[in-house]
Parts: sequence; C-alpha cells; structure tokens
Amino acid sequence: MTLKTTLSNQQINRLAIPAIIAGISEPILSLTDAAIVGHISSNATESLAAVGIVSSFLSMLIWVLGQSRSAISAIISQYLGADKLKDVQNLPAQAIGIIIVLSLLICGATVPFSEAIFKFYNASGILLDYSVDYYKIRIIGFPFTLYTFAVFGVFRGLQNTYHPMIVAIIGAFSNIILDFILVYGITGVMDPMNLKGAALASVFAQMIMALLSTILILKNTAISLKIKTPMNKELPKFLAMIGNLILRTLALNLALYFATSFATAYGTNYIAAYTVAINLWFFAAFAVDGYASAGNILSGKLLGAKQFDSLIELSHRLTKKALVVGFIMAGLGGLFYKYIGGIFTSDPLVLATFYSVFWIVLVMQPLCAITFVYDGMFKGLGKMKVLRNVLLGATFFIFIPALLLGHYLGLKLHGILWAFTFWIIARGLPLILKFRKQFLPQVRKH
Repeated sequence: MTLKTTLSNQQINRLAIPAIIAGISEPILSLTDAAIVGHISSNATESLAAVGIVSSFLSMLIWVLGQSRSAISAIISQYLGADKLKDVQNLPAQAIGIIIVLSLLICGATVPFSEAIFKFYNASGILLDYSVDYYKIRIIGFPFTLYTFAVFGVFRGLQNTYHPMIVAIIGAFSNIILDFILVYGITGVMDPMNLKGAALASVFAQMIMALLSTILILKNTAISLKIKTPMNKELPKFLAMIGNLILRTLALNLALYFATSFATAYGTNYIAAYTVAINLWFFAAFAVDGYASAGNILSGKLLGAKQFDSLIELSHRLTKKALVVGFIMAGLGGLFYKYIGGIFTSDPLVLATFYSVFWIVLVMQPLCAITFVYDGMFKGLGKMKVLRNVLLGATFFIFIPALLLGHYLGLKLHGILWAFTFWIIARGLPLILKFRKQFLPQVRKH
C-alpha cells in the first residue's frame, strides 16, 4: 500500500465527510427535542430545562458504554491493515452481545431510582417531575442506541463511514418529523403529548436506526451478528479497552454532571440557557469530530501495516482539516449569533443568559478540533490507557478546580464554559506530546 493511496485527500475526505454528517446527526436528536419543547404552550422553560438535565445523564450512560464503537473499530482496523480480518470476524457479535446485556441491566437499575437521580442534579418541583417523566421514556431507546453505535464501530473498522451516515441521516429526519407530530399533535387526530411526545420521538428514531444498521451490516459486509463460540482471542483486549474507556468516560461525564448541577442550582433560566449552549457545543464538536473519526479509522490501519511515516503525515493533515471545520463552525455561530437562541426559546431571560456566554462556545471550536483529532487517533491506535489517564488528569486537576473558582467568583455560566475551555486544552496538549514522542523515533528507525 503506497503512501499516496493511503493518505490522499480524497481518501481522507471520503471517510471524514460522511463521519461529519453522521456526527452532527447524533446531537440533532437532543437539539430537536430542545428546540421543539422550548416552544410548547405550557411550561416551556421547565420542559427545556428537563431535556437538558436528562440529556446530560443519558449522554453519560451512552458515552460510557458507547465507547464500544471505538474499541471495535480499533481492533478491526488494525487487523484489516495487517490483512488478517478473518481472525476477528466473530468478535463484533460477541462484543455487541455483552454491551446489550449491560445496557438492559442499566435500564433496570436506573428507572426505579430516576427521581433520586435527578434530585442529585438539583432538580425539584415541576422540573423534577418533568425530568422523571421524560427519562422513563427516553431510556427505552438506550439499548438500541448502544447497538447502533457498536455496528457503526464495525463499519468504521472496515473503513466505511458512508453507511453510518445514511443511518444517522434517516434517524435524524425521523426524529424531527416524529417530534412535530407527537409534541404538537395533529388537529382532529391526536392531542399534543408535549414533553412525553419528544421522548417518544427519540425512542422511535433510535429503533429505526438500529433496524437500518442491522440490514446494512448484514447486506454489505461479511460480518455476522450471530454469536458463535469459541470466544475470540481479541475479546479480552476489547474488554480491557472498554474498561479504560469507561473510566475515561466516567471522568468526562463527571465534568458534565458538575456543570449541569451548578447550572441547575443557579436557577431555571440558567439551566435552560446552559441546555441550549451545551447542545450547540455538542453539535459543533461532533462536526469537528468527523476528521477525528477519520484519524480513528486510518491510524489503526496504518499501525497494523507499520506505516509510521504515514501515521505522522496523517496527524498533520487531519489537524489542518479539522481546524478549518472548527473555524467554519465558529464563524457560522458568529454570523448567526443573534438568531440561534430564538430557535430554542422565546423566553427573554433565557435568551439574555444564553447570548452572554455563547461566544465562549465558539472560541472553543478550533481548540476542540486539535484535541479531537488526537483523541480519535489514539483510539484508533488502541491507546485507551493513555486516553484514560489524560482525561482523568484534565477533569480532576483542571476542570473541577476551574469550575469551583468560577463559582467562587460568581461567574455562573461564564465560569462553567471557561472551565470547559481549559479542560479541552488539558486534554489535547498531552496527547500531541505523547504522539510525537512515541512515533517520531519510529519513523527514523524505518
């Protein structure tokens, strides 16, 4: 495999652009819920705040076990690069089976304690009631989401981001259509379901995505979804990767929990504004993450083929391309700055709070671009322990102290978003240094 074939701009864009589209489709589910419930006729601000609180907790659950996507992708791409794909053909089904069992256990363990969970987020009164009602429906889609993520990991390992893009687009559009129907109702046909309708729309969209993923993986690959014995030799490695990624993601979600909890404690207007800001950040971050996905996919393959010079070049190319996307996202946010908030709410207090901090979200985008590229490459390289340690350090030694300092200084949402900014820097810089230290000498040897 030549350097030109492996790392042409066409090859990188063929992987990255569908990944960008698929990536921004993922947060659209929460953004759509937020935008639509923010305009319902009764208790819109409380409904919007409930979406924010529940989305934060669900994101934690999804990201913890959804890391199976990265672990499966890393192993398959490395075996593909080494031309030994047959050795891991039965791994995905075994891995997916484990993930589904864990997801069902989490559903059973959290639903009975949902009220206590959201009290932990400082929710009370009608906000607590809405959060519990919304969660008890949304959690039904949790196993379907994890299943879809795992199948996406198989596709990525096979250097295919096109089919996940198709699934994500259909899922996003299904969610939007169902949101309008179920939240607002149809005159003479069905009554508005308000917040519960938004939750149901998300669940149905997740089911649709799981079904489409199954059809496409069976039709377009040699990977079987039937669990077969014996246990694949890479399953222990997969579980070790998952273990490190779970610890890493728990640290990530600890940051999100503290941010959501502090915003809720500041008042309903603050948590509503935070909901809009953080979901827009997720949207922009997933867009930037498209080139990180290409790094995840290609770095594993290059490592398997021992093409270390190509690996260094890949890091340079992806950083440049991701920065372009990051600046575009920041520029679009700046261009439509005064119009974006109105999509989600008409409450003047919420809008004023949101507009006072949205610019920090935009400033973060180029920084996210660099961090996410190296994060994606380390996932593809299977260096999950490094990712775990970096995120633990960034969360406990940078984010939490910065958040507490911002709270002490009375910065409120400004303090929360600046803490996220420093956190992003603390995640990216060590990865850059570690990557160069490990692979530059390998290029000289070869």
